[in-house]
Amino acid sequence: MTDDSITLSLTNASDSADAASILNGLKRYNEAASGRAPDRRDVTIVAHDADGTLLGGLAGYTQWDWLYVDQLWIAEGGRRGGVGSRLLAAAEAEGLARGCRWSRLYTYDFQAPDFYPRHGYEVWAELDGYPEGHKQIWFRKTLG
Repeated sequence: MTDDSITLSLTNASDSADAASILNGLKRYNEAASGRAPDRRDVTIVAHDADGTLLGGLAGYTQWDWLYVDQLWIAEGGRRGGVGSRLLAAAEAEGLARGCRWSRLYTYDFQAPDFYPRHGYEVWAELDGYPEGHKQIWFRKTLG
């Protein structure tokens, strides 16, 4: 195959059939290389007050012995009231119930980087300049 026989195309639509084929191809490769089937399962936990108002939530997934916390958000005015701690603890409990041994996540220096060490997380990587003038901070924790 030569460079002249390859055509590249770019799209902003990630829900295309090609995107699905890429994901499925990667899953097959990962399973063959790791010896483990993909066992990804989503985790979503939400907190509402007595009136049904959304106070916050956590979204992530479990896969290959890991809980990944992708998003943790608490509504303005509800921060520092324990809702985030309860959401994180519930996600960790679900991760343990699913056989997870570790948890990982990232945050930014302008979000709540001091929150996670109070819950047993340790920094394992930092990416300066993402976004410019700030840094992305990766955390991990051994569960159980």
